[in-house]
Amino acid sequence: MSTPPGESLGRLFAYAEPHRRTVWAATACSILNRLFDLAPPALIGAAVDVVVKREDSLLASWGVADVETQLWVLVAATAVIWGLESLFEYLFAVLWRNLAQTVQHELRLDAYDRIQQLDLGWFSERSKGGLMAVLNDDVNQLERFLDHGANDILQTATTVVVIGTVFFASSPLIALLAVAPIPVILWGSFAFQNRIAPRYAAVRERVSLLSAILASNLDGIATIRSFTAESRELDRVERASRDYLEANREAIRVSSAFIPLIRMAILVGFSATLLIGGMQVFDGVMEVGTYSVLVFLTQRLLWPLTALGNTFDLYQRAMASTARALDLLDTPITLQDGDQPLAHVQGALRFEDVTFTYAERPPLLTGFNLEVPAGQSLAIVGATGAGKSTLVRLLMRFYDPQGGRVLLDEQDVRDLKQADLRAAIAYVSQGVYLFPGTVAENIGYGREGATREDIIAAARQAEAHEFIEALPQGYDTPIGERGQKLSGGQAQRLSIARAILKDAPILILDEATSAVDNETEAAIQRSLARVIQGRTTLFIAHRLSTIRHVDRIVVIDQGEIVEEGVHEQLVANDGVYARLWAVQTGEAATL
Repeated sequence: MSTPPGESLGRLFAYAEPHRRTVWAATACSILNRLFDLAPPALIGAAVDVVVKREDSLLASWGVADVETQLWVLVAATAVIWGLESLFEYLFAVLWRNLAQTVQHELRLDAYDRIQQLDLGWFSERSKGGLMAVLNDDVNQLERFLDHGANDILQTATTVVVIGTVFFASSPLIALLAVAPIPVILWGSFAFQNRIAPRYAAVRERVSLLSAILASNLDGIATIRSFTAESRELDRVERASRDYLEANREAIRVSSAFIPLIRMAILVGFSATLLIGGMQVFDGVMEVGTYSVLVFLTQRLLWPLTALGNTFDLYQRAMASTARALDLLDTPITLQDGDQPLAHVQGALRFEDVTFTYAERPPLLTGFNLEVPAGQSLAIVGATGAGKSTLVRLLMRFYDPQGGRVLLDEQDVRDLKQADLRAAIAYVSQGVYLFPGTVAENIGYGREGATREDIIAAARQAEAHEFIEALPQGYDTPIGERGQKLSGGQAQRLSIARAILKDAPILILDEATSAVDNETEAAIQRSLARVIQGRTTLFIAHRLSTIRHVDRIVVIDQGEIVEEGVHEQLVANDGVYARLWAVQTGEAATL
């Protein structure tokens, strides 16, 4: 269900409250520009009055008797009016455009900041393409409205008020006939709003879906090609694009009918001014100069109303987009930050009676307990879906448990400042994420302000220095989006180097050697043997060869610890771990 445009506008005004002075200044400049823009017809009427009545003109009654002087006065007045009109046009353009850019900038940053604060469960229900559409296209629609639409609405309203006042002062009868179409035009405009609003909301939804498909397909282009699914994906994109096309066509069909209908209403008011005003001049009721002014002003009054269609079209697009962006800002943050600072971290971890369930899925952890003394290395082993990575997510507060507590140095992580908590943890995930940039920039991401020497030292520890030096530009080599110019093993080693550089008291390695060959794995193991000294280390592992020398191993099955001990002990127990070891060493074909 779409948000009413008026409600969206109110929310936008509330959001733009810090820029209230700029809004008022821009509004004043728009109104003053239109006031001076409406003055030339009055000057034309005065000129006609001078030419026709000479020494008996209105200007003559103000003390300017000489006809030539009267004309020079009109020339001077014209120059002043046009100069002021141009000045205020410049000012309103600068003010509105800068306001548009500023609000767009702030809205995008606020929306992105809110996204960063939301829990991971929220992301599982939304597409990256849809979020990109909000952050880019929707915010840009707001900019377009503030650039042009707000000024158009203000100037149209000013035109109606000023010219309507002049008409009623000059000839109430003509005024009534001239403004008679305005209620019809306004009624049609609001009716148009009600009809077009849901159509533009549908357009925004369709473009989000299209963006989601495109973003997903660009990420998965290798998979698409490997399954020779190019034609299938092209068909899928074509269907989504056609839905977007049809949604736009429906909106265009309604919006395009507006201006032709408005023109017919304008024709009535303009014709009435020509006919009735001319007859009043013939009857001596109205002066020729006044008649000239009213004819010009009738066009100036009614003709701009034809632009209401485009203005409301822009307005509806902007309000549909603004509603989506502001809805994002209104998304509640379920994981509230704690207020306890964290200093002098020892690294002792404890999961105490933890219960956790992902949305719309069976319970994963129920009364789970695990303790890791400070400085100990612990490996967590188990089948996919056993809950290994969930423990890491709970520790880092990507999620909160529904029951129980996760403790760091005997402090509930929910009470800690999230920035302090995560600063104490260096995390290497199986799905390595590298940023567009150079090798050095990606390693240096681990610690702000790291020197080149620090970066190289971390790369050496991660056994990455040798391959980095062999790259075309060494540490200054661009790695492409998501590190696509590197092999999987190279990308993984950069990720490990980044974590080493962070030098946190807690190190988490989630399948950190899954994408490297045996030789590189052995080198990384030698490096990690040095790195883990004196810090709490959690290994999430499927490849058991990488965890043989940790202090303790726990085996999880269906959210429960079913075995724990050291490697040799667990192999001798002939349990789940022993069967996994047998499979991986080739001693058994199946579990």
